[in-house]
Amino acid sequence: WFCRDHEMEDLTCPICCDIFTDPVLLPCSHSFCRSCLKHCWVTGLRECPVCRKKARKKSTTSSNLALKNICEAWQIRRENSLLEEKIICDLHEQKLKLFCVVDKQPICVVCQASKLHQNHDCLPVEEVAKDCKEELSVSLESSQQKLENLKRIHLNSAALFQYIKAQALEMQRVIKNQFEELHQILYQEESRRIAALKKEEEEKTARIKYKFKELSADVLSLTETISVIQEQLKEEDVVLLKVGAIHNNPLFNDMSGLLIDVTKHICNLKYRVWEKILEDIDYTPVTLDPNTAHPCLVLSDDLTSLHYTKQSGCCPDNPERFHISAEVVGMTALSSGSHIWVVETGSNQDWLLGVASSSASRDVEVCARPENGFWALCFRDGEFRAMTSPPTPLTVARTPEQIKVHLDYNKGTLSFFDTADDTLIYEFAHTFTEPLLPYFYTQSSHPLRIMPEKVVVTMLTTVITRRKENHSLCT
Repeated sequence: WFCRDHEMEDLTCPICCDIFTDPVLLPCSHSFCRSCLKHCWVTGLRECPVCRKKARKKSTTSSNLALKNICEAWQIRRENSLLEEKIICDLHEQKLKLFCVVDKQPICVVCQASKLHQNHDCLPVEEVAKDCKEELSVSLESSQQKLENLKRIHLNSAALFQYIKAQALEMQRVIKNQFEELHQILYQEESRRIAALKKEEEEKTARIKYKFKELSADVLSLTETISVIQEQLKEEDVVLLKVGAIHNNPLFNDMSGLLIDVTKHICNLKYRVWEKILEDIDYTPVTLDPNTAHPCLVLSDDLTSLHYTKQSGCCPDNPERFHISAEVVGMTALSSGSHIWVVETGSNQDWLLGVASSSASRDVEVCARPENGFWALCFRDGEFRAMTSPPTPLTVARTPEQIKVHLDYNKGTLSFFDTADDTLIYEFAHTFTEPLLPYFYTQSSHPLRIMPEKVVVTMLTTVITRRKENHSLCT
């Protein structure tokens, strides 16, 4: 070890005190690492860090190739020495040729015969190492796969960030447009009601003017009558009796109903305006979830219709999305009760309608059948089929333009009807055990459209009857 330390001292840079790296030789015969010497000469003072002998400004440092080769050989020898030390038993200085299965450590043949490992199962190091390498290979493959997935997720996350911002801007546009429609309805209703108020104001003002004119005539007539009566009172009794009494009954106009009917314009104004808005607003029982739509499907702004396009849209690869075929589901899960929605198929010649379980696969190719969590009616190539296992061909009198879908979750039935005459096309019977989502599929450029329903408002009025019984009020 003394020899090794002495050799190592000769191979050590005086500046960094470590083995030479790319050594250079000065004219004074001292050697240094190239980077260390460059750092010392950064001030411009070119002298040997050991003997302080100045070097000529024009002189250049030359690589000490012999020293470099010796240092590299020393490094290799030191690494091999360390490796040999690792495979030598610390207790017996024998090679570690065995592996103790019980203690999970490499041992030598002397260790195997000792009390410490007596009766322990031991295997050759080569066999255990082979098994270990196989396990490491499997682990390496799995880790590499996870790394690839993480890289893919990282890239998708960046794209997802941009998509969310674009999605938010698009939703702002749709919200503003819909509120603009509501504002327009309110402005029109406001204008209509103010116009009705002004019209009544004009009618009542004209009526008052007419009444005032009649009243003025009555006042004039009555004034003249009073003058005549006053003159008659001045006459002698005999003359008064000859003339006789004057009977003048002026018409006193009725002044009722001249004020503006305030209650007609103000009573429950907000509620009546709301009722008016409902006449222009539709309710859709099923709304499509765009986060589940296949990239080739185009949804309307109000999320009530869909059609197929060959040009794939820019959508993130989120887990909720259908990735294999042109499918989409509704946004509301149905887990109880009875639900009805009507779909206008029109000229679409390639569609599936029905329900899908919330756990149905969306990233693998499966048939839309009950065993895969789908209950659907199919129309393709001019033929109807119920998507049972196998599919059931159906015969219909005509091709419906609208299909009514009726799900009774509690009864376990899913029915399809032709809305023209409410004819039953097919009915599934199944005991549903998880939430269901309205399901749609198409590969046609002609849209499928969920039909809106009119909103009906029913007022529940409370009638209060008062009776006086034993000086108490009963409600």
